[in-house]
Amino acid sequence: MPQIDSAVLAAIASPRRREILRLLWHEERPAGEISRAMPDVTFGAVSLQLRALARAGLVRVRAEGRLRLYRVEHAALGPVGTLLERMWDDALWTLKLRAELAATRRGPRRGMTQDERPRHDC
Repeated sequence: MPQIDSAVLAAIASPRRREILRLLWHEERPAGEISRAMPDVTFGAVSLQLRALARAGLVRVRAEGRLRLYRVEHAALGPVGTLLERMWDDALWTLKLRAELAATRRGPRRGMTQDERPRHDC
């Protein structure tokens, strides 16, 4: 069984980072496009996730004028890449991802009234 780098596992532990990898899987994209594909979080939050993926060696960034373009480093993922592809093809995984992303979302959701917002009473 091939050994999986713990830094890779730590990097893909976040559902947001896995979603970013999915968005980049087949093509290089600018940071702004990635951010627009994730409208429930700020550009700054997406930027932090991209930096974490870059530090782990899972994405490569290159400058083109004012743009920062990101692409997946497939070889760095090793056998985890195959697992991710299988997950993304699974409809249940998509539902799970949506639930995880909703659960990790901080602050009010767009379009929610004060009464509809979740309460976190202690």
